[in-house]
Amino acid sequence: MTETPAALREAHHADVSGGWLRPAVFGAMDGLVTNIALIAGVGGGGVSAHSIVLTGTAGLVAGAISMGLGEYTSVRSANEQVAAEVAKERRELERHPEAEARELSDAWVARGLPRDLADQVAEAVRRNPEEALRVHVREELGVDPDEQPSPWAAAISSFLCFSVGALLPLLSYLLGSTSLALALAVGGVGLFAAGAVVARFTHRPWWAGGLRQLLLGAAAAGATYLVGMLIGVQGGLG
Repeated sequence: MTETPAALREAHHADVSGGWLRPAVFGAMDGLVTNIALIAGVGGGGVSAHSIVLTGTAGLVAGAISMGLGEYTSVRSANEQVAAEVAKERRELERHPEAEARELSDAWVARGLPRDLADQVAEAVRRNPEEALRVHVREELGVDPDEQPSPWAAAISSFLCFSVGALLPLLSYLLGSTSLALALAVGGVGLFAAGAVVARFTHRPWWAGGLRQLLLGAAAAGATYLVGMLIGVQGGLG
């Protein structure tokens, strides 16, 4: 059977312009690692199960709000910066169209196009002001002004995914268990699963993605557990 070339298929690339995947992944991983490490730290200090739930819940709420606000602010600020640069480029095209066309032609010549062809294409683009603006912005800024990420999508996906990630290591406590080891094991399963899911988007082996996240989370939990245990011992001696 003859395979259809990817260029002839309508959607042969994933949608990477919506701005939701990076904050979703970062939110989920941060929620998992933050609360696993937080629970390991206070658990290592010998506090009660009630105190662990209180600490983990506070970490979930505070972290989710912080992640959502941070993603909204950062994405919106980046979009505003792009908009300012687009406006600057629009003014230059209105004031100095010939110079801008020459700049575009020079860029294409540097990539290997013959000068005559580059000049012809640049002149053809110049006749359509809106298309000229899009082409110049792509060439000079490396962004598409019509496909900027949504700050709301970034904020909401980060908030929700952080909340889900941070909830996992708390689940066993919320269901009545008092075992720190069980809570950390549930969090570890969540880390592995999240890493495996992310690997599907990047076409990496699922087990490699899962193992990487599990090891990173284990390192964070181990460090905070030792700190909690040390502080707990010192507090007891005092």
